[in-house]
Amino acid sequence: QVQLAESGGGSVQAGGSLRLSCAVSGNTARGYLMGWFRQAPGKEREGVAYIDKRDDTRYEDSVKGRFTISKDNAKNTLYLQMNTLEPEDTAMYYCAASDFLLTAAQALGEPERAYNYWGRGTQVTVSS
Repeated sequence: QVQLAESGGGSVQAGGSLRLSCAVSGNTARGYLMGWFRQAPGKEREGVAYIDKRDDTRYEDSVKGRFTISKDNAKNTLYLQMNTLEPEDTAMYYCAASDFLLTAAQALGEPERAYNYWGRGTQVTVSS
């Protein structure tokens, strides 16, 4: 069992950058497949990026080349570096952990039902 808490959201202009953080507490020694998701008003929640226990990463096409997912196990913190932000990136961003997925390659394109731990979200707004 783990608890997740996002931070770092805010408002930026198109082309700007932002770094999100997700603090992980509880049974952190076990290790989890971690992911970032986002949801805009009126739209379904969608996957963004994933990282596994080997630090292998995968990205959905919408953010590939612009976002970077990473983690610091010693600090129990997950990160999402967001560069070249676009208005289409405006959404509530969530971090999540899965008891079921094993690798980032496996996680790519998987639905949110594969994740059983979620943070409460942090808002990112990108203006044009």
